[in-house]
Amino acid sequence: MCKIMNVFGQNGRENLWMFFQAVIAVYLLILSVIDIRWKKVSVRSLLILLVIAVLCQVLCSKGELRMMVAGGLCGGVFLFLSWFTQESFGYGDSILILILGILSGGWNLLWILFAAFLIASVYGGIMIARKKYTRKNSFPFIPFLTVAYLGGMIGGVY
Repeated sequence: MCKIMNVFGQNGRENLWMFFQAVIAVYLLILSVIDIRWKKVSVRSLLILLVIAVLCQVLCSKGELRMMVAGGLCGGVFLFLSWFTQESFGYGDSILILILGILSGGWNLLWILFAAFLIASVYGGIMIARKKYTRKNSFPFIPFLTVAYLGGMIGGVY
């Protein structure tokens, strides 16, 4: 691990964290496009992102194991809800929430979810008002998670 840190300069851990953030941001953008076009994200692509998130935590962790576990538990709640409601809230979205929870920690995940649900509700309200959707329609949620995550990353929330 020391050799990896030397490659990334004096502030190796911070630089490596920023590198992983850029990789995850690009990956989330790709997943958003896939979710918009086909309304289905493969579990394999989410597992790749999970490996990247765990690798990021192993190499760049600042010792916040409790927050990482709390974020994972929040994601676990969403996975349980997906199972309990027979996918009313899709498994792919829940797995992504689990990954973002492991990556960003409990409190940051709650901010990401708050922003994503707020943006999605405003979007849904606008589309219903414009008579493009009815209450029965659904739309992909991963793009809203991506916007919320990128907004927090760019805004310096985490």
